[in-house]
Amino acid sequence: MVSTYLRRGLAAGLLAGLLAGLFAFFVGEPLLDRAIAFEEASAHHAEEEVFSRPTQKVGLFFATGLFGATVGGVFGLVFAFFRERLGAEGDLKRSLYLTAALFAGAFAIPFLKYPANPPSVGDPSTIGARTAAYFTLVALSLLAVLAAWLAARGLRERGMENPKRRAVVGAGLLLVVSVLFLALPPAASAEGFPSGLLLGFRLSSFGTQLVFWAGLGALFGLLCERANRRGRTA
Repeated sequence: MVSTYLRRGLAAGLLAGLLAGLFAFFVGEPLLDRAIAFEEASAHHAEEEVFSRPTQKVGLFFATGLFGATVGGVFGLVFAFFRERLGAEGDLKRSLYLTAALFAGAFAIPFLKYPANPPSVGDPSTIGARTAAYFTLVALSLLAVLAAWLAARGLRERGMENPKRRAVVGAGLLLVVSVLFLALPPAASAEGFPSGLLLGFRLSSFGTQLVFWAGLGALFGLLCERANRRGRTA
């Protein structure tokens, strides 16, 4: 049974990754071209590229497809473990709820602290420290989301009503996230970079991730529902 969910996750993740690649290609790549042009103009020289921009754009789909298949496989295993523990009815809703939680912990919460930046933003000498801080926040955010889910489940078993339970869990999660934001180093300064281009770049990055996670949840859930219908028919 676990291997079945793993295969569904791989398939759904690959397709969702390619969808995210399409979004990034048409929305994000033009903004990235503008950001690179600004960087080169500011530096007054063009650095030699390891891969040309056309090659990078083709490689984008390979990268998003590989990322999608990898994350999708892990998602399939996580879904197999949590399936009977999720309160939603039907595998489609379970899948969407689980991807929403993972999207919040793995991307949305860290994005609020460390939003995506073009290549020219930030001191290159601090990239190691900034990367470590980002992945630390990702790990802690996922743990915070898991703790919030466990707390909500425990309060539900004790009979607490939905509105009150959601308010308590939401306030607790907000408090934990606020502490994490204060404890971790600040984000890199984007001073001197065009604000409109920076905002567009960040929105395209957020949109790419949103397309991927929404696509993963929907495609995986539909694959599960299709298999369930076949099983009932058989």
